[in-house]
Amino acid sequence: MMVGKLDAKVAIITGASSGIGAATAIALAEEGAHVAIAARRIERLNEVAQKIEAVGGKALPIVTDASDETQVNSLVHHVNKTLGRIDILVNNAGIAALGTIEDGNPAEWRQLFDLNVLGLLYATHAVLPIFKAQGVGHVVNLSSLAGRITQAGISVYSASKYGVNAISEALRQEVHKHNIRVTIIEPGMVATEINNNLTDPAAKQALEALLKGVVTPLQPEDIARAIAYAVTQPPHVNVNEILIRPTQQE
Repeated sequence: MMVGKLDAKVAIITGASSGIGAATAIALAEEGAHVAIAARRIERLNEVAQKIEAVGGKALPIVTDASDETQVNSLVHHVNKTLGRIDILVNNAGIAALGTIEDGNPAEWRQLFDLNVLGLLYATHAVLPIFKAQGVGHVVNLSSLAGRITQAGISVYSASKYGVNAISEALRQEVHKHNIRVTIIEPGMVATEINNNLTDPAAKQALEALLKGVVTPLQPEDIARAIAYAVTQPPHVNVNEILIRPTQQE
């Protein structure tokens, strides 16, 4: 069994079947946390769980659509009942929609906000009573460099991440007296599946333009290490924001 700075802690990670979510689950398990990994693809969740358990970690895979309020509430209730507590929530689940507003698809916009913003709110809303009752907890929200700096072609995605930043800072002010910490993680270009799920040719061109000049993008493990750093600080230390760019990103 792994023993580390998060020994006896319980963490929920959404979007944990691949990319940053999977890497974060492994990183937190390596620090001793019992990780509840949530996503829609059970086969991929089981693969992540097997990797964690193969090296002595503990994982609880739970199929969850993070944009569905009922499923998210069920996830949080099940983890709390099964594992006895929740110490860390990593709101990682998210999708991208790139392209101009004129050529955009409103259905994709709604799907993006349902997951990137409302899904994050559902999970946070569900864990806060548990955190307050325990007198401790940590919410980690995955934002983006696009939540600080926007540009043509990423308006809708950027708006969702600006929203994540606003929610996170307001939340921090609401809950700090309850010993609850809030951290925003803002990656630049990361090599993840989120970049491969674009179907709009114009959106793909926009992404290629953003990637131009980035010889070595960030890897999911780079972001996972930042999250592990934030959640393993002493209780009196709240790392509010971590902005991470590839060295070659303009």
